[in-house]
Amino acid sequence: MQLLTTAEAAGYLRLKERKLYELVAEGAIPCTKVTGRWLFPKAELDQWLSSSLVRPDGIVLADPPPIVGGSHDPLLDWALRESDSGLATLPEGSEGGLRRFAEGGVMAAAIHLHALESESVDANVEAILSRADLRDAVLVAFVRREQGLLVAPGNPLKLRSIEDVARLKARMAVRPAGAGAQLLLLALLHRAGLTLEKLIVAGPPAPTGPDVAQAIRAGRADCGIATRAVASAANLDFVPLLWERFDLAVRSRDYFRPPLQRLMQFLRGAEFATRASELGGFDVSTAGNIRHAP
Repeated sequence: MQLLTTAEAAGYLRLKERKLYELVAEGAIPCTKVTGRWLFPKAELDQWLSSSLVRPDGIVLADPPPIVGGSHDPLLDWALRESDSGLATLPEGSEGGLRRFAEGGVMAAAIHLHALESESVDANVEAILSRADLRDAVLVAFVRREQGLLVAPGNPLKLRSIEDVARLKARMAVRPAGAGAQLLLLALLHRAGLTLEKLIVAGPPAPTGPDVAQAIRAGRADCGIATRAVASAANLDFVPLLWERFDLAVRSRDYFRPPLQRLMQFLRGAEFATRASELGGFDVSTAGNIRHAP
């Protein structure tokens, strides 16, 4: 999360600092106070600006480019190609993809978000509901995926949990801030009463799951969080931790357009199910179902 100081936020919003303090006093702007200083989450400021945007009647938003942003997934990449959808991918993490989607920079965002306290919270749906600029968004089920620890063949450190990673001082390959796998890591640590500072991080952050696998294969890291499919493709051992929802966020107006409709039809076919079974760690029983609609 990028936090701006009062001066930075005032400059970003092109306001006087005095006016910014007035908005804070009125409770009219997103902010937080840490050790006596006001800080402003940039993403929340962007949302605040978008929610108050006024457009004249008749003004129509420009069509987004035919790109699926957000989280990287090998089955998704394959499905976009084989479905003849014409959709490209722009992997940049769940939170980054959702922000770009809200701004109109992509036609869809692939997300797998995680609440700190419990997996019983449907974090993907909550993320859509919490944003005023996503009121017209539809959330479509892609798959459920098995997430876990990738480890070297034979699991030499005998890791079984995130607590083991901290206790045995295993070198952990991490993902960039905002990536779904990194959010999962932070959630697992929180539930175990641990913090990221308790881990030995093998930097720099790995952009995707396959990059986590490569760090382990190269001996730079002992473990990292990714899907079973990534582990299988890299011939690494896999320690299962949980199943997660991996969804596509799309605008209502774009859902019925040919690129997304071709993809939706493909997700319900036998070819997609067969490929998912071959990769491993995917549940496609709800693929293509609408999980949330305005």
